[in-house]
Amino acid sequence: MFLNLSARLAERRDADLYRRRPLLETPQGVNVLVDGQSLLAFCNNDYLGLANHPQVIEAFVQGARQWGVGGGASHLVVGHSTPHHQLEEALAAFTGRPRALLMSSGYMANLGAVTALVGQGDTVLEDRLNHASLLDAGLLSGARFSRYLHNDAASLQSRLGKAVGDTLVVTDGVFSMDGDLAELPAICAAARQHGAWVMVDDAHGFGCLGEHGGGIVEHFGLNTEDVPVLIGTLGKAFGTAGAFVAGSEELIESLIQFARPYIYTTSQPPAVACATLRSLELLREEVWRRVHLARLIVRFREGVSAIGLELMNSPTPIQPIVVGSSARALALSAALRERGILVTAIRPPTVPRGTARLRVTLCAAHTEADVDRLLETLQLAVASLPESHD
Repeated sequence: MFLNLSARLAERRDADLYRRRPLLETPQGVNVLVDGQSLLAFCNNDYLGLANHPQVIEAFVQGARQWGVGGGASHLVVGHSTPHHQLEEALAAFTGRPRALLMSSGYMANLGAVTALVGQGDTVLEDRLNHASLLDAGLLSGARFSRYLHNDAASLQSRLGKAVGDTLVVTDGVFSMDGDLAELPAICAAARQHGAWVMVDDAHGFGCLGEHGGGIVEHFGLNTEDVPVLIGTLGKAFGTAGAFVAGSEELIESLIQFARPYIYTTSQPPAVACATLRSLELLREEVWRRVHLARLIVRFREGVSAIGLELMNSPTPIQPIVVGSSARALALSAALRERGILVTAIRPPTVPRGTARLRVTLCAAHTEADVDRLLETLQLAVASLPESHD
């Protein structure tokens, strides 16, 4: 056999790293039917509870009726519809930047931006815990690629001193598996000293951080000069699908000309853009969603501390509980599921070896009673496992 796939799969099973897809049999939400089981879910990224919002659904339906189902072509051929353009203008206004460019996914936005901006003879510096799409983009750019220590401005400074050519510093805004925030003011200051650009993927920050939900840049009071390249995804707090890049006129025009994942792919269905326009309005109008979510985060963290479990330093809806081994993370996830709670076990290679965890994510659609039920069930699940389970 050319590739011994069976052996590779068996090795992954033996290491408790095999992944299986749960089958969701209801719309996305906090109360779901998965593989035939009714569960209270704490594992999606629908942070503001907009993925199944009636007004967003209606905007999608009306958009499909007016604009059809498919994008039909790439943006540069004849796939750039009026709803796409309206959404780009709305996202530019939302982020306080001159332009925004709509992309089909966050992965494509990151890949497109990095590879269009730097190449052979240049330098890309990335946080060690960046999302896989950012790391892949750096590797595929052809630039000199280096990873600085997580959230360590001194480590970044050291690497900036050795950079060649044009230099792009790339970081997540909110780290997806730890939930902590990038030390963005210090990162931007270091980059500025060396004439480097900063690119932030704020997939998990938009909608949750900042007074108006503008994400980590708003949270820290930074601007376009500090962060010239700002990436956002629409499948998380916005509740729909796709992604965008926001920045200067020159940046967006450069991406239109040089970003291959933008140039050579069909545009997203216009109806999705219609739905996102409505979800963006709800995100801005219904401030109670962020306020309620913030209260749930505090309630959960206080409850977990009382149980005596290890929480990571996260002020966001991402609340990882580190348990160590992959086997224990799987066992704890299974014990919760037996009691009607769905929380995913996150294991290597997504996180470093020895730091397998339960990745609890909170949502504005959760109630305080939901969080209390999770805490009570978590305590029972922990008690049901032997201490030495590995």
